[in-house]
Amino acid sequence: MLKERIQNELKESLKKGDQNKRLVLGMLMTSVKNKELAKRQQLSKILSDATDMENQSQLSDDEIIEVISSELKKRKESVEQFIAGGRQELADKERAEIDILLTYLPEQLNEEEISKEIKSIISSLGAQGLKDMGKVISAVMTKLKGRADGTTVSRIVKESLLSD
Repeated sequence: MLKERIQNELKESLKKGDQNKRLVLGMLMTSVKNKELAKRQQLSKILSDATDMENQSQLSDDEIIEVISSELKKRKESVEQFIAGGRQELADKERAEIDILLTYLPEQLNEEEISKEIKSIISSLGAQGLKDMGKVISAVMTKLKGRADGTTVSRIVKESLLSD
């Protein structure tokens, strides 16, 4: 399970003294725990058994991938802001964190592979024009969960719908 892998690597980074990896994985585990708490709070409205609630509030690998993707997005935005602000050292730090987080995601697709999937989905949905963009992006992100960046998908979907 992905959560166990992250926890084990967090412990390993503590033992090795890898400060950067420890911080990144610590922040990631905090985000995972926060999402589990939110899920538990929702479940508390419908479940009364504490053990049942605890078991059902554990995040699946897909949900953890969503958390990792969200953390990646935050860091990519930070890189852009730091570069715009002339803070290269902070941008480099964020890039190092991105590299660590990427190791916990499924293999990322390149733009050509993403484009191929998008064209297939556009065809199967019969999408035409920008009015169908949301529907296409939703289908693509569901199919490529964790293997493609949302910004890239959005850009390619837009280009594909405009060119058809």
